[in-house]
Amino acid sequence: MATAFSSDGEAALRRELGPAVAAPRGDLDGFYEMGRAAAFVRGGGFRKVALQFPDELLADAAAVAARMEAATGAEMYVLGDTTYGSCCVDEVAAEHAGAEAVLHYGPACLSPCRKLPVLHIFGQQPLDVGRCTEAFRELYPDRQSRVVVLSDVIYVHAMGELEQQLCPEYPNVVFSRVVCGDPPGPALPGEVRQFGRQFPVEALGGLQDCAMFYVGAEGLALTSFMLTWNRCPFSSFDPATGCGRRETLNVSRALMRRLYLVERARDAQVVGILVGTLGVAGYLSVLQHLRELLRWAGKRSYMLAVGKPNPAKLANFLEVDIFVLVACAQNTLLDSSEFYRPIVTPYELELACNPAREWTGNYFTDFRDLLPGACAHIELPPAVPAAEAVPDISLITGEMRAAHLYDHPAPQLPPSTALACRDQTRALAEISPAASFLESRSWRGLEQQLGQTPVSKAVQGRRGIAIAYEDEGREQP
Repeated sequence: MATAFSSDGEAALRRELGPAVAAPRGDLDGFYEMGRAAAFVRGGGFRKVALQFPDELLADAAAVAARMEAATGAEMYVLGDTTYGSCCVDEVAAEHAGAEAVLHYGPACLSPCRKLPVLHIFGQQPLDVGRCTEAFRELYPDRQSRVVVLSDVIYVHAMGELEQQLCPEYPNVVFSRVVCGDPPGPALPGEVRQFGRQFPVEALGGLQDCAMFYVGAEGLALTSFMLTWNRCPFSSFDPATGCGRRETLNVSRALMRRLYLVERARDAQVVGILVGTLGVAGYLSVLQHLRELLRWAGKRSYMLAVGKPNPAKLANFLEVDIFVLVACAQNTLLDSSEFYRPIVTPYELELACNPAREWTGNYFTDFRDLLPGACAHIELPPAVPAAEAVPDISLITGEMRAAHLYDHPAPQLPPSTALACRDQTRALAEISPAASFLESRSWRGLEQQLGQTPVSKAVQGRRGIAIAYEDEGREQP
């Protein structure tokens, strides 16, 4: 009998996983756009190509790889498990295979990559354009409505037909265009470029006067859109159900939750920087930016690369008060309600640590917007002596927070350069705050005991899962 916290694991072991979104049988060439992919490989002269599939499309990976090898003569390597989110291009795994380019299949965040050439193939999921048009008419009966149409990338192929249906009736409807990678040149006046989408709003009177219509299922992409453009009313059409609706997600409550996490970040003394991507362009710059920001605010920081974060992994770092996740725009909004410590975004950490940045109602999920030269970058203000700093009261604990704004970079040597005598020979050893904290724990993990454990031959181990091994319940010989 399963309890609230555990089960015998039998169901999980025997469950058969079927693809949630699969290609129509017999139409691999059309669904995966074999002709366009083969032209990309041949045109670039690539000899080794990595094929990245999300979990729901892995069932077709072998067939697609075989057809691509036959069509191009290049070697194809299937990336079966992504290091981070499957929407991001996994350049790290591709480089392990020596790949010269990546074919990324399925939903994508469209974040620009750093090194390898990438071709995005979203997969052409079917869309009932007629039903979608009817839903749009029901949601916007006024033919003069100013609406921007967005879509999940898997329905981009049908947006041209939808545009032909709606534009004759709605003169103030604008369709966004998908742009893979950074578009050349700066954005034009009155043009919006975010999340791999590009659309003009100058003729509509500005983005603040527009409504948003999203074609796709509820998910991270829609959540990011709604938080970023939180002053625009949203509606959506789900192709899977054929239903349109006005989005009832209370954006104000979601923002209140995020602002609460900002206050938690202000109270934190030790911050863990989670490296949630190694493929998005600019990730090294934002890591350095966050470290400098935390040092300036008088907080200690640790950089952690744990792959896909989960509560069990992050629970190993008890000394960390809060984490900041550096990931793509779609994966940065991580629900941390099940984690032992909150997880914030780089923008929220800036709100907490940079006094020059004030809450204006705008929300940024793309960390590149915070870097120097970007649209949302704000310089740190001149530091003031601690004696002149304005007292700061925590809104959570009601206690006064220590002022960490000094007129010089740091009041003492950085922790990483602290030295101490290691032994009787007066040799110097480096002391780390993390090592000091580890020494204070009552349990510090497994001890190596090198040279003290006798060598033994390998033996047959136990079989099964930890909660129910196969030999449990039987007498041991």
